[in-house]
Amino acid sequence: MEIGDSFKELEKSVMEDMKKLYSEKVIDHFLNPRNLAQIQAPDGFGRVTGPCGDTMEIYLRVKNGRITSATFWTDGCGASIASGSMVTELVKGRGVVEAQKITQNDILNALGGLPEESLHCALLAANTLKEAVRDYLAFKNEPWKRAYRVR
Repeated sequence: MEIGDSFKELEKSVMEDMKKLYSEKVIDHFLNPRNLAQIQAPDGFGRVTGPCGDTMEIYLRVKNGRITSATFWTDGCGASIASGSMVTELVKGRGVVEAQKITQNDILNALGGLPEESLHCALLAANTLKEAVRDYLAFKNEPWKRAYRVR
């Protein structure tokens, strides 16, 4: 057996194991994350480190009270990547107040669920979004103050 064949067998085995634990949506958002980027000078920014040690950042662009762009970054596991990807998809086009109401359960439902040990990843994404919205709301009337903020 050649090295290429061994790799394909390993890849197939890993995918079979992933399908036992995760929905197709989770696997898709993990392997093909949407909106994985940082935005320079965002209108809203949130950074949260969860109890598991994963950190997530969410960047927002807002126009006329609606989120026009949302991106994320995480140093977390596949479930964190999928959760960050999904939450940025869920908020696009929504009003800021409406986006702030997105919960862990909304993200879990959109992903088709997560295993018990990964539920906190959806909570991390929801909490990071809330932090980014709070940041936006804190500076929307006085954006010049953002330059003096310490992160």
